[in-house]
Amino acid sequence: MTYDLHIGDRLHSSWSLRGWLAFAKFGLPVRCHLIPLYSGAFAEGLAPLAPARLVPVMQTPEGEVIGDTLAIAETLAERHPEAGLWPSDPAARARARWLAAEMHSGFDALRSACPMHLGHRWEGFRPGPEVLADLGRIEEIWTAAFDRFGGPWLCGDYSLADVFYAPVATRIVTYGLPVSERAGAYVDAHLSDPAFLEWRAEGLAENRHVPHYDMDLPKAPWPG
Repeated sequence: MTYDLHIGDRLHSSWSLRGWLAFAKFGLPVRCHLIPLYSGAFAEGLAPLAPARLVPVMQTPEGEVIGDTLAIAETLAERHPEAGLWPSDPAARARARWLAAEMHSGFDALRSACPMHLGHRWEGFRPGPEVLADLGRIEEIWTAAFDRFGGPWLCGDYSLADVFYAPVATRIVTYGLPVSERAGAYVDAHLSDPAFLEWRAEGLAENRHVPHYDMDLPKAPWPG
């Protein structure tokens, strides 16, 4: 029973990364289909998946089309309760849903000023007050989760909450954003995760430059 997942460029599409991790981290079979961002063919690529208009888009083995990463995640959790996408403990599960929902609906300043870029780091980026406010809130909710559930991931074992914050971890590295040592260790855990490394390697192999994500800043190598 294999799903189909339609994604954007792996180096840049943060929601596609989240969608794919919801499969890869929980052992669910999936075929990926790339619809390049800002290519002039994006709308055409999505046309067979109407009414979806953004990536990622999932097709179930039965052919049902489901858009939006949160809807994809919840559908997979319903269809595969044995996979443990949400924590089994009710308190941890409620917190994980809260964390994922806040990421899904918030942190607009961080997402706008610091789009995901897994190809390299930018040197000399200076976050504005709104980005710093988003970072402060992220630190607050991460710390509260670590204190409540003991780590090593947000709600104990890896869950969909961590899926939703994986691209945040990459942004912290790409733009050299200031975080605490504890948050930095969580970021490092994401960046060394085998599933993330696989995704990034496939993105580098795509070898596609997307000018939309260029910045007037010096480049530096990605860590590791």
